[in-house]
Amino acid sequence: MYQSTTVIGHLGRDPEMRFTPDGTPVTSFSIATTRRWTNAEGQNQEKTTWFRVTAWRKLAETCNQFLTKGQLVLVEGDVEA
Repeated sequence: MYQSTTVIGHLGRDPEMRFTPDGTPVTSFSIATTRRWTNAEGQNQEKTTWFRVTAWRKLAETCNQFLTKGQLVLVEGDVEA
């Protein structure tokens, strides 16, 4: 089952592009989102969640060409639940 989602965060490293045996480009990269808050005791808290993203075909080529580590990105797509 898939669920549609939007993720805004920073790239953890440069994208990695590879090709399937039939020559289809595939690019993978990770995005970190960090949530910060103050707990009931007044202490600052922080939690980082990592998302693994896979792009296919023309989008894979575009991601590989323009995205770099540390860049802020917005990704919309389906998450496998």
